[in-house]
Amino acid sequence: MFNVYETYMEVKCMDIKNKKLSQDEFFKTRKEVLNGWDTGKDVDLNEAYEYLKKIPENKNFCYKLNKAKKEGVTLAQPRAGVALIDEHIALLKYLQDEGGADLLPTTIDSYTRQNRYDECEIGINESKKAGRSMLNGFPAVNYGIKGCREVFEAVDVPLEARHGTPDARLLSEIIHASGWTSNEGGGISYNIPYAKNVSLEKSIKDWQYCDRLVGLYEEMGISINREPFGPLTGTLVPPSISNSIAIIEGLLAAEQGVVNITLGYGQCGNLIQDIAAMRALEQQATEYFKLFGLNINLTTVFHEWMGGFPKDEPRAFGLISVGAATAALAGATKVIVKTPHEAYGIPTKEANAQGIKTSKEAINLLKGQRFPMSHELSSEIELIKAETRAILDKVFELGGGDLAIGTVKAFERGVIDIPFAPSKFNAGKILPARDNTGAIRFLEYGNLPIPKDIKDLNRSLLEERGKYEGRDVNFQMVIDDIFAVGKGLLIGRPEKK
Repeated sequence: MFNVYETYMEVKCMDIKNKKLSQDEFFKTRKEVLNGWDTGKDVDLNEAYEYLKKIPENKNFCYKLNKAKKEGVTLAQPRAGVALIDEHIALLKYLQDEGGADLLPTTIDSYTRQNRYDECEIGINESKKAGRSMLNGFPAVNYGIKGCREVFEAVDVPLEARHGTPDARLLSEIIHASGWTSNEGGGISYNIPYAKNVSLEKSIKDWQYCDRLVGLYEEMGISINREPFGPLTGTLVPPSISNSIAIIEGLLAAEQGVVNITLGYGQCGNLIQDIAAMRALEQQATEYFKLFGLNINLTTVFHEWMGGFPKDEPRAFGLISVGAATAALAGATKVIVKTPHEAYGIPTKEANAQGIKTSKEAINLLKGQRFPMSHELSSEIELIKAETRAILDKVFELGGGDLAIGTVKAFERGVIDIPFAPSKFNAGKILPARDNTGAIRFLEYGNLPIPKDIKDLNRSLLEERGKYEGRDVNFQMVIDDIFAVGKGLLIGRPEKK
């Protein structure tokens, strides 16, 4: 294993390092950030501190997550967001009261995600004229602290921003000052799967700012949760890829002073592999935090199926139930739930509430139960750990011990590679496919630093499927697997003639 304490050759200088931003650096940048839109001028750290310290424990994300972990409970959280404040509040209250959501989101609109606030303003006005949301989320920056606090004060459970923003600095300033005690994202997970032309140097640096902001609040005694986005592209992502990135983003956040971190994973569909991935993630993240002397409150999140959904509602409910059951059996601290309308776009509030209820029913019926250890589960955990360790060791080596530099270089060389990501900074050379049990394996490795024995194992598992189906192991399997779940199957079997 790469020893981060050894001295390595000097790494080519980059405009980024995994080093806590000094107060001078942070506040110099902060002046520019708060001038990014008119509402930035209303953000004041001292005033925000006074507001945040009055928030009751039941509305603080960290408190509720840590309590759930201690009690062995899996919490349910939906996705939701519309353009107008009153409608957004009504939506969240419905999901809270009728759906029984334990935690609430605010999904941010696409214009805000690209820092296009002028177009958000147009969208808000068009929504008022149309009498319905003309944006696919809530434009938090445009509403500023006043509007975001209005939303926060209207609900009774903790609130988190969920978005997909490579540069979330102004958004983070506004939501945290408004009482929202969790923010999803990271310099990798909210860039490579979402954007085409944003460099990793920029997005990692921008998210260092977001994390340092949370670190400053922690130093003032305010607990705020940070949650990297686990599913990435949500399409056949091998667990070792998503787990490697989750651990990297967790370590980058912790360096900036973040104490409460939720690491996540997106459902792949094979029960053994999904549970193994969750357990491997928590165990390895804990090991790396300890290696660097970091005292982190670590919780986990399981995302229900992120790929294509069946159009038929009963089948959609079946898929939701399996996801919720997997989260409970894996011991996830929370689960991000789906709705029976996923195949059609943005769900109604009623459908969203139904998804929460379905998930909570499965979770409640499995309360206190955990999937027992077996040879198959143990072997899968060790396989995922070995692949993850091989990737992370190479990242540290490339960075000469500096994780930020190593991450940038790893993407340049394809040492980390996310399948089906749009970013031009992603190699896009790996191909995943399912084995004969539905577990995701590597068909093509690109430049991943995976040992030969593991490559041979992956290949043999895919060959088993090929033999069963009477066809060669090739790209057609990948295509078939992408569309399988939407057709009610996990594995994309060839149609019988």
